[in-house]
Amino acid sequence: MQILRSDLCKAWVLSVSIFILFGALLCLAVADAIEVTDAEGKTVVITSSDRIVSLNGSTTEILFALGVGDNVVGCDASSTYPKGVKDKLPSIGYQYGLNVEGILSLNPTLIIGRDDVRPPQVVQQLRMAGVTVLLLKEPRAFEAAKQRLLTIGKAVGHEKKAEELAKALDTDIEKLEAKLASRKETSKQKALFLYLRGTQTTLVLGTDTAPGAMFDIVGAENAAGNIKGNKPMTAEAVIAAQPDVYVLFTTSLESVGGVDRLLKLPGLAHTPAGQNKRIVTLDGQYLSGFGPRSGRAALDLFRGIYETDGYFVATGDEEQP
Repeated sequence: MQILRSDLCKAWVLSVSIFILFGALLCLAVADAIEVTDAEGKTVVITSSDRIVSLNGSTTEILFALGVGDNVVGCDASSTYPKGVKDKLPSIGYQYGLNVEGILSLNPTLIIGRDDVRPPQVVQQLRMAGVTVLLLKEPRAFEAAKQRLLTIGKAVGHEKKAEELAKALDTDIEKLEAKLASRKETSKQKALFLYLRGTQTTLVLGTDTAPGAMFDIVGAENAAGNIKGNKPMTAEAVIAAQPDVYVLFTTSLESVGGVDRLLKLPGLAHTPAGQNKRIVTLDGQYLSGFGPRSGRAALDLFRGIYETDGYFVATGDEEQP
């Protein structure tokens, strides 16, 4: 009987010790958890950012700028910066055609992307599988860009670096504001954004697009007028718009064979932009990503529209003077 009581006592002590240890570990996990707010205003609790899957290019750029690129285990096809990143990392496809099995095969602990990723049921399946998913709105203004930067910085435990990047963005914004102030009394240039994939896909982008938002930021008039989203480019509409400058992604210009071939597209030569060969091209992620380099991109767009004659190109790789 004495031995039985002793064994029962030892078992009880062991059980209590395990319970206390489990409770302590649970408390530590909760203490280390990070809470951020997503695009829907909901609180997302993040317990690990050791293995991150990025669902879009601007998120990938931010993660590498924050210094957690080594934690990124997969990215989507729109991740073009840093250069070569999508060739080094496993691909999850495209952000508007997600596949749950491909993402889960990378064993992510955290997935970050924009709130309009598709299909939406994939996001539900990822959450049901126990993976933390943080979806954020894609910015169309600098303040929103800074907020997203700070949110992702907090999510991955690099708030200080995110604040440094936000301050650098503020510096670029101040430079742009000084340039805008110097042009306050002068007329705006009319800019038309052309989205091209060869000669088969020719679109103009309107006011509620990232390039359209950038036109507003740099003080250019959008020659697309009240167009929202995108519309097919027609010779009649381009001539009627009479833009002073054409703006394109670098890949769009390459897809039609350069400046001279661009101006052979119907209507493009019969405008002030075409007659003066006023063409501005910027890397797509650089211009439209609203990431850490967005202030520099705005400065480059301003230079191309207001301070340069003829053809201007910016890749986003070089630092600004």
